[in-house]
Amino acid sequence: MADLLLEVSGVSKGFPGVQALADMHLDLRRGEVLALVGENGAGKSTLMKLLSGIHSPDTGFFRFDGQPYFPRNPRHAQSSGISIIHQEFNLMPDLTVAQNLFIGREPRLGGVLLSERALNRTAAALVERLGLPLNVRALVGGLTVAQQQMVEIAKALSYDARVLIMDEPTAALNDAEVATLHDLIRRYVADGSGVIYISHRMDELKAISNRITVIRDGRYVDTLDTPATSVREVVSLMVGRTIDAEAKPVGVRHDRDVVLSVRGLSTKPLLREVSFDLHRGEILGFAGLMGAGRTEVARALVGADRKSAGVVVMNGRPVSIRTPADAARRRIGYLSEDRKHLGLLVDQTVEENIALPALGERFSTLGFVNGRAARAEAQQQVARLGVRTPSVRQTTRNLSGGNQQKVVIAKWLAKDCDVLIFDEPTRGIDVGAKEEIYALLNELAGQGKSIIMISSELPEVLRMSHRVVVMAGGRVSGVLGHDEATQESVMHLATARHPAPTPVVPLSKSVTPKVGSR
Repeated sequence: MADLLLEVSGVSKGFPGVQALADMHLDLRRGEVLALVGENGAGKSTLMKLLSGIHSPDTGFFRFDGQPYFPRNPRHAQSSGISIIHQEFNLMPDLTVAQNLFIGREPRLGGVLLSERALNRTAAALVERLGLPLNVRALVGGLTVAQQQMVEIAKALSYDARVLIMDEPTAALNDAEVATLHDLIRRYVADGSGVIYISHRMDELKAISNRITVIRDGRYVDTLDTPATSVREVVSLMVGRTIDAEAKPVGVRHDRDVVLSVRGLSTKPLLREVSFDLHRGEILGFAGLMGAGRTEVARALVGADRKSAGVVVMNGRPVSIRTPADAARRRIGYLSEDRKHLGLLVDQTVEENIALPALGERFSTLGFVNGRAARAEAQQQVARLGVRTPSVRQTTRNLSGGNQQKVVIAKWLAKDCDVLIFDEPTRGIDVGAKEEIYALLNELAGQGKSIIMISSELPEVLRMSHRVVVMAGGRVSGVLGHDEATQESVMHLATARHPAPTPVVPLSKSVTPKVGSR
């Protein structure tokens, strides 16, 4: 077809113990945004690495702009006109925007001396052409996540790319920043270029893509015209089954014991007099806008941040938690939103990650590690959570994002924690893996575990929580029961200008303070 820009035909790729792709097909048209979706481990990342020259296919071929395409390495792919923006940024924080944009390609006087003035001028022209709100002289380390994402986009487009591959480009962006990015994408493809857009956010795919290609278990499933399809149809093709996205949590009895009671928790400079109760078998959701203090509450609870005031009571007794190790000893597990840096040892095996929190109390005697017991526990948790890995001796870095998240959960299940704090438990993972984690949370609550769930996805909070604590400006602005928690009621509290400290109420009641009260 004359309008085909990129074609993938019959491509297969295997790694030791894993067949990542088998007879894969894909085609990208000129002027098109093609969404690529599939569960974690479906083969999306492998296909993108093949297209960008990181790996070579075992079988099959690529055709780019009507000609055979065999990328030898990432630099060759870029020079050929294909650029990829990875989910994890590849930027140097101590260099300026301009220096990051043209690293290794800086203009030089007489071909020898670097010209900072020419570099900034070239970078400013690129940024202006793309319509990006960036100061090319600013250090990248001082930019917001959204601005760093824009730097990555500008860097990719500086190679005059005809095809831009974007892997979860909006994972850390707010709605306004997403709109800016989508506008840039539309302007980019208007001249006949193409974008392959990988995202787990179904609403985004409907807003930005022309077609959606679905892959499952390394194989091509179908390609759908976006306007003519539904989210339910796409999800069903991804996971091979129908998902009930409206399932609600089972109610918690009002006579359940209070496992964790927090009063007057404060930190400098953000948290102010945060108070709430967590009951046995309850999923307590935390909602609020970016910067409201939700993650800071979790970090202060487990001793990762120093609190300036406040009392924490567990099972009726005040406890002192100064470090995450103290929290673990109290059987409080914290699953950080940054799983790769704060939740996992990515260069260690699945087995080592799962066994680590309980190593001293369950898997060692007199300083000697019982490797057989640790391996048996890891294998049990891998089977329980459905972690896709060739074995528990696989390096954790080699797993997909959803499976890495399951390993983080597994290590705290091996520790047998009474309180589990999940901070953005489904960020960057696919719909099928989300459903598995939702089912696990409900299962754990049914077993009597007490769960705090922090999420930026309001539908997720509303679906999963027995009650919702809403935060604004470092304070609790309201506590809503499941029956009264709606998007409107939560957003009303989340945007309260000067929220007042809220008294903690029983499960059957809620408190909604007057907006603007002190």
